[in-house]
Amino acid sequence: MIIPKGKLIIIGGAVDLGTNISDMEGLKKPDRLQFFERGILRRIITEADSENPVVEVVTTASQIPELVGDEYVKAFNQLEVENVNVLDIRSREEAIRPEYLERIKNADVVMFTGGDQLRLSAIFGGTEFLSILKDRYLHENFVVAGTSAGAAAASANMIYRGQSNEAMIKGEVQITAGLGFIDSVIIDTHFVQRGRIGRLFYAVASNPGILGIGLGEDAGLLITEAKTMEAIGSGLTIVVDGRNIIETNIYNVELGMPVSVENLKVHVMSIYDKFDLRQHKLYINHAVKAVPALPDNDQ
Repeated sequence: MIIPKGKLIIIGGAVDLGTNISDMEGLKKPDRLQFFERGILRRIITEADSENPVVEVVTTASQIPELVGDEYVKAFNQLEVENVNVLDIRSREEAIRPEYLERIKNADVVMFTGGDQLRLSAIFGGTEFLSILKDRYLHENFVVAGTSAGAAAASANMIYRGQSNEAMIKGEVQITAGLGFIDSVIIDTHFVQRGRIGRLFYAVASNPGILGIGLGEDAGLLITEAKTMEAIGSGLTIVVDGRNIIETNIYNVELGMPVSVENLKVHVMSIYDKFDLRQHKLYINHAVKAVPALPDNDQ
């Protein structure tokens, strides 16, 4: 097994972008503690192997790429990162343009935005663009980041369809191949806010060898050496471990019937907690101090 030298950062969506906020595609300020100065975007930059990093924002998943790309450029500029570019790739033909391939060869960070994860797998799957990214991730101190759809597509297997309220009905959750930066996990996003726990339960029950990761909004994970996950951002992450499932009827019931599972193991991660992917062990951080609440103007 090759241990990646690069770092993978996956984000659940609605990442805190500071003051330049759009309400489109989950780009909004969460109604809770703000961690912009210590938050996910800053962590992406501090993990880059450069004092003046080059960031390429890939807006392929989005149906409003110009607006989304502009939001990220403004957000990174607030962190005094000036070399921020947008890769507005909308087809497989565009994905293999020599100028785009050259840009990702020279980037320090490549970040996939939100939208539709199926666009990412369908447009980049099997391309030289994706091969270059994977090679750099494996052999260089290179950062691959993804938010929302960009996070869901980061693993070898990804959820691309499934209603939250019918997730535990056999056949309702659809899984396909993702971009493949990490194996043995499956990722869901906007997890808490959109009630997607059933989707992750179903995905893990159908393949207990994979670890389910449910990222809340403004929640992220920094994954190093494909073995250690550190929680970053202000949101919560749910981890579903199916290795100790005792019984399930998922392989017996007919399509359209509800699924039962016995003995799923669930963990909750918050900022600075760490999870060992090889041992399936959670290490809770006990040293974090709460950020004091702002005074109430009415008092």
